[in-house]
Amino acid sequence: MNAISPWTINAQTDIDSSTALITVKKSGYTFELYSCRDSFWIVAIGTKKERIAFRAAYALNSFFEINSIAESEREINVKLKTELGRYEIVVDFPEKDSHLLHYKTSFKANSPIMIPFWPKDILPLTQNGKIENTSGKIHVAQVGTRSGLLFASIKKPKKNTLFYFQNLTALSPYCEATKTSASDTVNGTWPEIGFHLPTTIEEPLPAGKTFIISDAYVLLGDNTKDDPSKLCMDYLESLATIYKLIPRPETEYHDWLEIAQKTISDLEYNKGCWTQTNGIPYLNAYLCDYETPAESMVQLAVLAPLKEYERWNSETNRLSEDLRTGLSNFYDPKIKSITRWLPELQDKLDQSEEQKKDTTMDSWYLHHPLINLARLAISGDKNAEKLVLDSIDFVIKAAHQFQYKWPVFYNIETFEIIKAETEPGKGGEKDVPGAYAHLMLLMYDLTEEKRFLIEAEKAAKQLTQCGFDIFYQANNTGFSANALLALYKITHKKIYLETSYMCLSELFKNVQLWDCQYGFGKNYNNFFSIFPLNDAPYTAAYEEMEVYTVLTEYMIQSKDVDILPGLRILLPEFVKYAINRIPYYYPSFLPKEMISEEVKTGEIQPNLYAPLEDLYVGWEKSGQVGQEIYGVGGAFAITPRQYLKIDNAFTVFIDYPVASFTKRENNIFIKLNGNKEMHCRLCIISNENKKPVQLIESNIVLKPINNNAGMQEYKIAGESNIKISW
Repeated sequence: MNAISPWTINAQTDIDSSTALITVKKSGYTFELYSCRDSFWIVAIGTKKERIAFRAAYALNSFFEINSIAESEREINVKLKTELGRYEIVVDFPEKDSHLLHYKTSFKANSPIMIPFWPKDILPLTQNGKIENTSGKIHVAQVGTRSGLLFASIKKPKKNTLFYFQNLTALSPYCEATKTSASDTVNGTWPEIGFHLPTTIEEPLPAGKTFIISDAYVLLGDNTKDDPSKLCMDYLESLATIYKLIPRPETEYHDWLEIAQKTISDLEYNKGCWTQTNGIPYLNAYLCDYETPAESMVQLAVLAPLKEYERWNSETNRLSEDLRTGLSNFYDPKIKSITRWLPELQDKLDQSEEQKKDTTMDSWYLHHPLINLARLAISGDKNAEKLVLDSIDFVIKAAHQFQYKWPVFYNIETFEIIKAETEPGKGGEKDVPGAYAHLMLLMYDLTEEKRFLIEAEKAAKQLTQCGFDIFYQANNTGFSANALLALYKITHKKIYLETSYMCLSELFKNVQLWDCQYGFGKNYNNFFSIFPLNDAPYTAAYEEMEVYTVLTEYMIQSKDVDILPGLRILLPEFVKYAINRIPYYYPSFLPKEMISEEVKTGEIQPNLYAPLEDLYVGWEKSGQVGQEIYGVGGAFAITPRQYLKIDNAFTVFIDYPVASFTKRENNIFIKLNGNKEMHCRLCIISNENKKPVQLIESNIVLKPINNNAGMQEYKIAGESNIKISW
């Protein structure tokens, strides 16, 4: 039996003793509206007569009086009043022939009021028993400022699933007026779950102004699934269904060509980006952090995307040669592998953090530099090839030592486990098997040695039963998804494709599908941000950039795979918003007042084209960790993926993944990824010799929505076939 609060004890009795005001039937489901003392309920009755109640309004220690109820073909409008103010509830079903429920509630106070409490808005009901005897499992709930959603399986009295999404964007005016946060508002303990309005502590809700206090979408399922991969697939498809309906902010074009050039210039001339050891330059991890020894990951996190940019731009920069020069010095002959810290400076580590010790290895950190070395080797870099080949047997030895289940920290010389689990009972870094598999597949591509493919499969099998528990760090979970997709294409074993969906569901569990427009969040578009760790309170520049690159790659690699339809919506949309959002990590894009005066590591130079490590939404200042130099590769990664150079005539920018691109004489043909219900931006950027250009989408000549000097901008549907002629 579950313990319940006084706000729940009488809820079912109140509903059962009342008469429904309105009853609506939708695709086998019945929805009944009730006004019961201090709560207005929408009760959903499923195909097996299971019931779940949604509290659309709460009367704040008062009682509701109905002003009016109006029912039309499109919606139900209910107006209520109490001694404290007036409420309006609009109920509708956004999809034709679907039971997907949407309700929006607004409130206008008669006088300024403090709101010290608000009950959760979802309660499972029974036929004859008690709410406290119901049972269910919450798979996903809001953590911090992630999406305001809840995904649960109801086990008793009837089996079904619940996907609930609160559009927190709509709460921004409320949070701005009351100095509150939408963080951690959608969660709960069974059976009292769902959303609670942020309670006020500093500022009262002002009188005479209407505020939206709930904007909820509900999708109920007929049954529950025990297979983790099937649950994750349900989650992704439900999220995509809701995504099509929620308000989404407009994006804007950012000149990544200019950002890339400014980044190169700043890196070359700003001394705070570099340190030297024995006359060899190395990038600092953070601006002006000269105390921490050079790290292999930092050098390669910039070099790998920089080499992509150079190939796209048909040029070589002195910067890339500087970065290549010192890579061999990270090889430690004692362990026969490259390592994290520059071996000759390991005794300089200050041991201020768990990983800042000379023999301590963070599990993912061994694989990450080698992944980038393997990428460089595949592109023809012989120095990188030697380093990765010389190191790979040690990596395999470590995998065998840990039986493909990596701890958090271990001694790199003895394999002694220093920290086994992230939290007690949570296990180690669960997505490292996927990063390892990704590395092994790159090695298989480089060498064609079958042992690497065998290793990749052994590691991948560790991920198959993790369900909503794979995610340790966002970029590594992304590597895992790509590795599993690649294994599916090689082996045709469906379990790998389904496990890749589990990885993607973990990524989309850790996103912010709302746009915070209160506090400092008003200064930038933060919609569809992704968080680097499960409990991270901020989004991070480098992890966001890497997730962007791996999800772009996932779309390209899946063009001939029948992946989940919902992914054709979510993946390209994430790419679009990442390109729009990542510039705001650069402090020059932000007002000075939202940048922290206190910095944990190094210093911040607002005009430097290097991103802040950390962006917060709401009332907290950003840049508290520092200005990360290892994150400067964002512009180098984005430019070759989103810009198509067409000889010397013009350049095409598209903020969606491109499935294919061909050029024949004075014509180019582009096939876009995505879903035709979604749209992206295409810009034709003319060079000096401007030529007349015609754009045809599905045999229709399009006119630009904007035609500025040197750039024509078009709105294009996902999945389109485009022809550009000149």
